[in-house]
Amino acid sequence: MFPVLSGRRYRLALTDEQAAMVEEFGNICRSVWNTGLDQRRQYRQRGGWMNYPPQCKELAEAKREFEWLKAAPSHVLQQTLKDLDGACRDHGTFKVRWRSKARWSPSFRFPAGNLITVERLGRKWGRVKLPKLGWVRLRWSRPLGGEIRSATVSRKAGHWFVSFLVDDQAVTPQQHAMPATAVGIDRGVKVAAVTSDGDFHDREFITEGESGRYRRLQKRLARTKRGSANRHKAIVAINRIMGRVTDRRKDFCAQTASRIVAKNALVVLEDLKIRNMSASAAGTIAGPGVNVAQKRGLNRAILDKGWHRLELALTSAARYTGTAVVKVNPAYTSQRCSACGSVTEGNRESQAVFVCKAAGCGHTAHADVNAAINIKAAGLAVSACGDLGISRSVKQEPGNRATGQAT
Repeated sequence: MFPVLSGRRYRLALTDEQAAMVEEFGNICRSVWNTGLDQRRQYRQRGGWMNYPPQCKELAEAKREFEWLKAAPSHVLQQTLKDLDGACRDHGTFKVRWRSKARWSPSFRFPAGNLITVERLGRKWGRVKLPKLGWVRLRWSRPLGGEIRSATVSRKAGHWFVSFLVDDQAVTPQQHAMPATAVGIDRGVKVAAVTSDGDFHDREFITEGESGRYRRLQKRLARTKRGSANRHKAIVAINRIMGRVTDRRKDFCAQTASRIVAKNALVVLEDLKIRNMSASAAGTIAGPGVNVAQKRGLNRAILDKGWHRLELALTSAARYTGTAVVKVNPAYTSQRCSACGSVTEGNRESQAVFVCKAAGCGHTAHADVNAAINIKAAGLAVSACGDLGISRSVKQEPGNRATGQAT
């Protein structure tokens, strides 16, 4: 049994003074992040190395020289450097992004849960006491349900939120309630997720009215001058629409993931390189790309369906049920017949129709369901061999470890 930490998110109702303070905290944290990243890159270019302990020491010295750094709590700035250290270790110093004032949404974390106090004021309201901010009112949308470990304040679509990391005594079971169950999931651009059981999970995340207003706002934004008040108003209106879209997508992925892991001990996904698949086809200085408009539409469809967010939601929900999430090689899953195993490029006649062309077979099925069944079979083969990697193709039969022969 393994302990699980949960998240609780609430919308804040800040006073004008508190709103100015959190904005300032965010700007200071952004400056500390960018300065620390620049220092790390300069050290790496000279063949040296810089990490969290010396940067934290230099931060204390900088606070004595620059008074504006003292406005933010010390442990918030230290946590920013710690997050930068983790990002550089995970992704590499030169792949970590700068925090742009125009593109980055302000956020900062209070790592000391013992300095945070939460009280409920009524049915709809509560309040939280945060260092230097004092008591801040919040919408009481759900019980806290545990001991606070940390709190993160962030801004999204013009509103400020606080997210608590809570120890609610939940644990990951060693075994799923139905250990013999498994499911494969095929993610697509027409339907967000189709399972090997034949279930279709999909919904629209933006309404027709919101889509029209979003296009009009984009045209208005293109005609505004950089730095103008009208440009700021257009950006705020666009963010408000896309904030609702993002919330619907997040809610859909969370609910879908919860239903899937509750019924299955093994969930199998394709190991899709989503960043590469949604890369622009506009080309480089060397020359323009091919089928740019068509690729742009595909990229938007991929990102709109939330493939990566669904994967994250499944991984998160699996902690509560003991479900194993496995990723397999996606090669040939859409062309392989789930009935006879024949792999032919013409098997998939259209986006939704699969007809096996092998002699004596003629199996027909929905193309996405057929692919999901193949994904499930590949995951079962990988799990049976005790290898949770992605090196095995669905065209291979599970082999015997001792003899190398197919079983």
